[in-house]
Amino acid sequence: MLQEERVQPGSHHSFDHQQDIDKIIDLCGRDRSNLIQILHQIQNIQGFLPLETLRQVAIKLDMPLSEVAGVVSFYSFFSTEPQGRHTIRVCLGTACYVRGGKKLIEKLQEQLGIELGQTTSDQRFTFEIARCIGACGLAPAVMIDNEVYRQVNVNKLKSILAKYE
Repeated sequence: MLQEERVQPGSHHSFDHQQDIDKIIDLCGRDRSNLIQILHQIQNIQGFLPLETLRQVAIKLDMPLSEVAGVVSFYSFFSTEPQGRHTIRVCLGTACYVRGGKKLIEKLQEQLGIELGQTTSDQRFTFEIARCIGACGLAPAVMIDNEVYRQVNVNKLKSILAKYE
C-alpha cells in the first residue's frame, strides 16, 4: 500500500518516480472520471502538482495535458507551486470586506513581504484569500490552516502569526 505522507515544503524529496504515480492511478482506477481524486492523492503526498507530474498523469489517463492542467487551474485547492507549512486565508466575503478585510490583506502583505498567492521564502506561510469562511457575524475573519480567527484587526495580526512556526 502506498504511504500517504505529506512531504514538508522545501524538502529535497523527489516524487517524480513514475511508479509512485502509477500506484496512485492504479488505486484510484485508470479512468479520466477519477482525475480529481488522483490529483488529490498525489498532492496530499507531494504537497503540490508540478508540470511534470501533470504530464505523467495525462499520459497514464490518455488525456491531453491541457485538460489535466485545466482542472488543476480551475479548482483553487490544487497548487502547482510548493506551499508553506501554514496557509493564511483572509476572508473577503461581503461582511469581512466591509469590516476591514482589505486592510488585513495590506498589513499581511507588509508583514510577510509577499503578495497574495505567494509563499514566504522560509516556506512558513502561503497567503491566499477566501470568498467566505462562514464567520460573517464576527467579521473580519482570518483562517490559518484550520483555525478561524474572528474580529481580527491589524493590531492582532503579529501575535496571531507568532503562534505558527
